[in-house]
This record gives sequence, C-alpha cells and structure tokens, in this order.
Amino acid sequence: MQLFVNDLTVIDCSYLCPERGIVGESWIVDIVLDGALNEQSMVLDFGRVKKQVKAIIDNSVDHKLVVPAEHSYTKVTHNSDDSANWVDFLRPEQGSIHLFCPADAFAFIDADVVSVETVTDYLKAVIKRELPVNVEGLQLFLRPENIDGFYYHYTHGLKKHDGNCQRIAHGHRSKIQIRLDNIRQPVLEKEWSDKWEDIYLGTTEDVRSKKELTLSEAATSATNDSTHTYYSYVADQGLFELIVPNAENFVIETDSTVECIADFLAAEIKSKHAGQTVEVRAFEGVGKGAIAYA
Repeated sequence: MQLFVNDLTVIDCSYLCPERGIVGESWIVDIVLDGALNEQSMVLDFGRVKKQVKAIIDNSVDHKLVVPAEHSYTKVTHNSDDSANWVDFLRPEQGSIHLFCPADAFAFIDADVVSVETVTDYLKAVIKRELPVNVEGLQLFLRPENIDGFYYHYTHGLKKHDGNCQRIAHGHRSKIQIRLDNIRQPVLEKEWSDKWEDIYLGTTEDVRSKKELTLSEAATSATNDSTHTYYSYVADQGLFELIVPNAENFVIETDSTVECIADFLAAEIKSKHAGQTVEVRAFEGVGKGAIAYA
C-alpha cells in the first residue's frame, strides 16, 4: 500500500555552486510512503506525515546554506566547541565565498555537488531513521515551481527576524511581475531577473570592513576590498558573517525582506518611468510575497 502527500512543504535554502556561487533555491516537496497497514489501518497518519516528516525536512535543510562537503573547493573548520563553523568555498576564478555562522545554519551534503538528486538522497536517509517499522519504502520528490515568466535566485539574511530567516545565507527562487499603468512589462521583468539571476541581496548597515570579521586563514589571504564585500551581524542565534564576490552582490539601503525588495524595485522603476503608475509583485519563494506601488 502506498500513501502520498503532494506539496508537503517548500524548502527555501541556498547552496554553494562552483559556477554560480551562492544560489537561492525553492523546492516543493512531494512524498510517497510504501508499507503495511498499522493497527489504525493506515500506512501512516496524514497528520503525522504533515507534522513529523515536514519538521524533519525543515530542520534538515530549510533556511540553511547547503554545502557540498566533498567538493575540492570546500573547506570546513569548526570552532572550539563545535557551536559554529567557518566554511571557505575557494573558487579560483569567479571569486571565493567565506562564512562564519552557527552550526545550525549549515547542511553538509556528502557529495561534490548540490543538486535535487543529492539533497533528495540526504533527506531520504534522515527521514528513514524516524519512520515506524511498518513503513518499508520512501519516495521523495523535490521540484521547482512551474513559473510562466521571469524569476531570479537570491540569497539574503534578516538579522531582525526571530526565526530561521535570520540566517545570513538562505534564499529563494522567486518570480517577479511588473506593471506600468496596469500593463505587464516582460522586458522589465527580464531586466531585473537577469540582473539578480544569482545574487546576494545585502543591507548597507550590515556591510563591514575586513578587519572587523572573524576571518579564517583562507579568507584572510583570498579576499580584499576590491574583489569582495564583507557582512557581519549578531542575531538571536549568534554571530553571522559572510564574504561574497562583488560581482555576485547587490546592496540595498533597507533590510532585504520581500516587502523592502518590492519597495526598492518599485522606486527604481518609477525613477525611469515617472509619468506612469508602477506596480511590483515580488515573490519570496513559492506562493507568497509583497506588492508595492509607486
């Protein structure tokens, strides 16, 4: 007997890619469980699937930076009590990426690449350990949202957030809709989706100088002000630091909540289309976002 749950959850995370840098991603999760009926004449109660299995997935990868632990670019160093990690991703050409964050902000995948397949394998191994004995099989499917239009991948951190959004390197795959005088503008949508294709959206007040960060040895030698931007902030979960290549970074004056992103885009577009009414519908992953007018 098989039990299925579609749209169980959405994973909003970021991952390290040798070619693209830090990539924000949103995956919709479907699950199929195979097994004998239990004493309740069920494979597993739907409520338990939706609560327990969803929690396992969320705690394993959601709002985390997924790191390909076996890639040659990856170097991981633990602090003295294992409560935080330095992660150095030493890309030789596009620019290195460096982080110092609480340990829970990372998910380390035993693979040399982060992909739907390697993340699926990682999650299946974690979930199987928590399933009752009557559940004999598990199928897990991660899929991107089917977007008819333009979208971009962005990574950010929200230090004021009281949940996991405060982690400095989590992200989303997000569509964008722009209207001028209530008419969709695919040219503008493509312009911004190209500009922010794989971007880190940082906040001005979180930008720091190199000397202010808790640098690893690799970060000290591989970065400078002409090539990298330095971020640091303290949130409820601890100290978060990130160093990203300038070419993959975009700084805005405000926080990078989806509300602020929509406001920023609306103001930027209005500055070039002063005589028209601007509407920006910015998404944060799947099925949620903010609308701004200018």
